[in-house]
Amino acid sequence: MALSRRVLLGRLAATGAAGAALAAGTGPARAAQPAPGGGRRVHTGFDRLAADGYRLLDGQRVGIVTNPTGVTHDVRHIVDVMHADDRVRLTAVFGPEHGFRGTAQAGGSEGRYDDPATGLPVYDTYNKNGKALADIFTASGVDTVVFDIQDVGARFYTYIWTLYDCMVAAVLAGKRFLVLDRPNPVTGRSATGPVLDKAYASFIGREPVAQAHGMTVAELALLFNGEFVPQAAGRPVELETVRMTGWRRTDFYDATGLPWVPPSPNMPTPDTALVYSGTCLFEGTNLSEGRGTTRPFELLGADGIDRRWAAAATELALPGVHFREAYFAPTFSKFQGKTIGGVQLHVHDRAAFDPVRTGIALLVTAKRVWPGFAWRPDHGIDRLTGSSTVRTMIDAGAGPDEIVAAWQQGLKRFRTVRRRYLRYL
Repeated sequence: MALSRRVLLGRLAATGAAGAALAAGTGPARAAQPAPGGGRRVHTGFDRLAADGYRLLDGQRVGIVTNPTGVTHDVRHIVDVMHADDRVRLTAVFGPEHGFRGTAQAGGSEGRYDDPATGLPVYDTYNKNGKALADIFTASGVDTVVFDIQDVGARFYTYIWTLYDCMVAAVLAGKRFLVLDRPNPVTGRSATGPVLDKAYASFIGREPVAQAHGMTVAELALLFNGEFVPQAAGRPVELETVRMTGWRRTDFYDATGLPWVPPSPNMPTPDTALVYSGTCLFEGTNLSEGRGTTRPFELLGADGIDRRWAAAATELALPGVHFREAYFAPTFSKFQGKTIGGVQLHVHDRAAFDPVRTGIALLVTAKRVWPGFAWRPDHGIDRLTGSSTVRTMIDAGAGPDEIVAAWQQGLKRFRTVRRRYLRYL
């Protein structure tokens, strides 16, 4: 956090000592209160910013990158809350993939419009980066760009790369950047899975990050600013972060007391997020990843698959998960309207469950039991896993343990770098 703190100390005259303590994770935050049904209540970065009277935004024209997940404990959207508060000068909203109000499906956005509820201009950031995105920030007239979006903990979830692209663009446009933290819903215990090879960089992975990164968005922002933004933009962004209170690295989402709002249309529950960093790999195959069902990424299948897949996966005795033979008919996406066979994942021990290893094991067993198995022709699996290694090893007949062993050296290096930017116990 050294970079962020140096910037902040230079602003104490403008923001006051209370604002400095807030960004550092201390100061006038309320103590964690019991969550409904027991446990602790987490206060998000926005909760703490608002409780401190928006001191970090004093005198600033503010634009916010957010989506439907940017809500308070009583599910009011933070844009509506800030717009109605005279203490903050909110002048623009920036929408990511799926849009600010969340009306677009995967690979879509809402475009440029004026928000009917607030009258604020909403700018489309989806798939924009570099100078094009910097020009949007400049045209908006904001001084400070705020980021507040719920992540799900997987490298290929596009919101963290919207964060990265916005940080780079903020440097190019000369804007301050403030990240309001929210929990990693699948805990921040550890990073797992292969690390991206830069040769395979795309909007589902710009920089060398593990497939399941085990970080919060504020921690990722600090990592990006310390390791990657200076290379892309020539220098770090003027970054400040507001940490949560009440969150621990071992907490799953249901321990936070926070309402779950689907971050995207096919992320309906925290259970989806739990498996997503492994089963999203099926987007790189001709099998359905469960889109168009009520259990996306928990249901996987294809025409011609039967009980043998669930049996083969069960024989591997993977920790924390059971596999059920399942049949379903997606209402859209692959195999739309056709009844297909496959498996449903049932996670019974979240602490023991390894989603990435499980996803690899399911790819291996699907290829073994179903003759129709194929990779997507564009080798999208390589962008998802971060290199061609997983695909070529599976094609060569390697087993799950051999494949997992192949990424351990790169993962060890990432974990060493990651450790410097962790801000919660």
